[in-house]
Amino acid sequence: MQNENIPSLVQSYRTHLLLEKSLSPHSVEAYLDDLNKLLNYLQDIPRHPQEAVLEDLQGLIGALHEAGINPRSQARIISGIKSFYRYLSLENRIQVDPSELLESPKIGLKLPEFLSLDEINRILSVIDLSQPEGQRNKAILEVLYSCGLRVSELTGLRFSNLYLEEGFVKVDGKGGKQRLVPVSRTAVKEIQLYLPDRNRIAVKKGFEDILFLSRRGTALSRIMIFHLIKVYSESAGIQKNVSPHTFRHSFATHLLEGGANLRAIQAMLGHEKITTTEIYTHLDRDFLRSEILEHHPRNKRPV
Repeated sequence: MQNENIPSLVQSYRTHLLLEKSLSPHSVEAYLDDLNKLLNYLQDIPRHPQEAVLEDLQGLIGALHEAGINPRSQARIISGIKSFYRYLSLENRIQVDPSELLESPKIGLKLPEFLSLDEINRILSVIDLSQPEGQRNKAILEVLYSCGLRVSELTGLRFSNLYLEEGFVKVDGKGGKQRLVPVSRTAVKEIQLYLPDRNRIAVKKGFEDILFLSRRGTALSRIMIFHLIKVYSESAGIQKNVSPHTFRHSFATHLLEGGANLRAIQAMLGHEKITTTEIYTHLDRDFLRSEILEHHPRNKRPV
């Protein structure tokens, strides 16, 4: 098999990541950065990437270790290298995948920080509903917690993607992928309470379909969401470093504690790989009892 021109090989891989894998430009650049580390190493051997063998890749990992690159970063680079060689293999541009037996370094489990139900309720309780944006902010936090959205998904949430009677919202996720996420009765109620306030806002052109608006009639920024969560968390006396992602972690953790299946949580979080979701299995696996999602605290009817 004849070796190909390396720049054209990289360009075709880039196109694959953008079009077939539907990755964001930022993610694509991260993958290409990992690939460049491999290409620079192979150039020094010298070895064409289509001729590389397992020992070459192990040599790169050894060089990264000697350079003081931490195990977590090494694991990310290995993941990028494996992705490249999987692509070459699928395209029949190599006969043997040299990365197939390449092992990642052992890394300590980094547990995501999450809030207890009591801490979430304390944060919600300090919101002053007499203030103009009070009800909007309460609806925002309930949606974050009840749906496990990324902050960018929250700020881009659209009226036309709400199916409140059915109990779902349609979310525009990473890479332009959409998913349906159940929304709790509590979050639905808070959204409905917010709508009269929203209807009084003079909406700027182009933002008519955005659910959560600033007082200027435009979409809220990510920074604004971070800021209001920080203010409310401090007011509630929460000592943890709370961010929008903390609510997402809390969503996943509480579902596991309630008995939800990991695959179902994967679908709701919009994780492409189950391994991304498996970080939450630091919880007792006895919690994985039920296939349904009715165990979310916000879905339980008052006694």
